[in-house]
Amino acid sequence: MDNANDEIDMEVVEPEDAESDMESGSDNEEDADDDGETPKEPKQVYLPGQQLAEDEELVCDESAYVMLHQASTGAPCLSFDILPDELGTGRETFPMTAYLLAGTQAARTHVNNLIVMKMSNLHKTQDDDDADEDDEELEDDQDEVADKSELKKPQMTCALIKHQGCVNRVRARRLGNTVYAASWSELGRVNIWNLSQQLQAVEDAQLLKQYEQQSASNDSTMSRPAFTFSGHQQEGFAIDWSASAEGVLATGDCRRDIHIWSPLEDGTWKVDQRPLLGHTASVEDLQWSPNERSVLASCSVDKTIRIWDCRAAPQKACMLTCENAHESDINVISWNHTEPFIASGGDDGFLHIWDLRQFKTQKPIATFKHHTDHITTVEWNPNEATVLASGGDDDQIALWDLAVEKDADQAQAPAQNEEELSKLPPQLLFIHQGQKEIKELHWHPQLPGVMLSTAHSGFNIFRTISV
Repeated sequence: MDNANDEIDMEVVEPEDAESDMESGSDNEEDADDDGETPKEPKQVYLPGQQLAEDEELVCDESAYVMLHQASTGAPCLSFDILPDELGTGRETFPMTAYLLAGTQAARTHVNNLIVMKMSNLHKTQDDDDADEDDEELEDDQDEVADKSELKKPQMTCALIKHQGCVNRVRARRLGNTVYAASWSELGRVNIWNLSQQLQAVEDAQLLKQYEQQSASNDSTMSRPAFTFSGHQQEGFAIDWSASAEGVLATGDCRRDIHIWSPLEDGTWKVDQRPLLGHTASVEDLQWSPNERSVLASCSVDKTIRIWDCRAAPQKACMLTCENAHESDINVISWNHTEPFIASGGDDGFLHIWDLRQFKTQKPIATFKHHTDHITTVEWNPNEATVLASGGDDDQIALWDLAVEKDADQAQAPAQNEEELSKLPPQLLFIHQGQKEIKELHWHPQLPGVMLSTAHSGFNIFRTISV
């Protein structure tokens, strides 16, 4: 697509180079030989922030993952969303398939794209002692394929949409039988896109070829959004579709304004030109209540978290405010799908859990200071009410289970790690590493326990043994 393909180099690769759930070991470690010389030093669990010796390197403990794959898109995609599919919910059979939408932040503004991706043939990467069902299915092909791993190679098919300006953030939602996406552009516009043609294209090679030829045409309508709103005074990042009111959208900008969108019968949207009044600085994230149609949460650089009732007039819509919820900018919030809890993460590295029934106390019910840099993403597991994940600029994703309590009878850690491990909160289940400057993570709602994350270094799609 013009020069766009110069910026996009798509591939899905195996995790041999990943630095995830790290163990540390010396380069000169060797197995003990028959004479009993040079016994191998035991591996240690690596914790972020530890200094490595010159002869040590980080090695991924692949046994901690049921599945771990990586994907590269050339130009970094710092925002993405998982696209709903019709393959069913609760899918745990391998190989897996996932659809997602990502937006690029290329060096050249005019070559940015939205990318509709189909990731398929995502096999389990953990070795089992027993024969895998996957292996049994492949037995008939072993005579024809020298290397069975070729049959397990993951695949990624992509359909690109030209996008004016870098994509600050993108969110998707199925409305009726159609999947739509909303994208925030660095140029200050919010666009709505109909993804029907792109989703059809990634399913069929011939359709994809036709799509690429048509979209390369300068007069093509395929690269035009279904609707555009240019009423924000500045660019922004905050955007969210309502889960309970079909087609309703909220967008927030770096000035401080939040606008509410309502769908119209003609396939367009009515955007209330009157912004919600309350924040005094950039609105960084928005989250609609999962079950109350008119209730919205927001967080801001002004260090507040606000709860809004959008049925009221914009100047009176703010119902609750938590002042100084963090010590600095609040970057992200996530609303629990089944419980009245909101998680928030900020530049201060704190992860706070708020109970909306106690919001007026201005105090979180739980606080975790594990991250050593800005928290840039947080999300509750849609299938496990007590489980959430957080990630950030310290190059790690932390998995948490708030239902876990410290067990006084639990086995002691090895002596060399005992002191460090004892400092970790018992709710911390897992630390995933290997990506640089993590920007967003999402749990896949139809693939239990599967997570996807994006960073400057690319995408990861994985499932750990802990969730």
